[in-house]
Amino acid sequence: GNYHLADEDVSQLNKNQLAHIRNHNIGFVFQSYNLLPRMNALENVILPLIYDPDNEESPSEHYERGMKAMESVGLGDRAHHLPSEMSGGQQQRVAIARALINNPVMILADEPTGNLDSKSSEDIMNLLHELHDQGSTIVMVTHENDIAQHTQRIIHLRDGKIENDHHNGKPTKGGKA
Repeated sequence: GNYHLADEDVSQLNKNQLAHIRNHNIGFVFQSYNLLPRMNALENVILPLIYDPDNEESPSEHYERGMKAMESVGLGDRAHHLPSEMSGGQQQRVAIARALINNPVMILADEPTGNLDSKSSEDIMNLLHELHDQGSTIVMVTHENDIAQHTQRIIHLRDGKIENDHHNGKPTKGGKA
């Protein structure tokens, strides 16, 4: 079969082309944040720009884009803090800002609230709702039923097979359809 992402058939691309697609079209949000401990929040956010061989922007342009991403997640004032100086919810928002730096069409979120308290989890879900409302497709893995209720569609997997697939309606902020 064919696999299309952002109207591009990516099923026949080589590994370098696929790496380019991943860097430009997919934002990754990990449960464990995956922030580099010796780099401040802003430096963590702009990493995808630095590792992009096609990016010809100056360091000041990287800084500007990174600050916009930090501000979009409500952390402009924490840009120069190390991850160890931030709460779990703040670290997750830094990870989301990093995922957004290249304006991806899809965000893959692996247990984005798994390490967070309920208030921080709600904040992250509200942020994901805002991103979805702005046009991003969010694919999220979660084991938490209350978090799954925030989605339009829930697919239950067991042993690698679809056990249940149902549409949840178009949830509003707060997880109610």
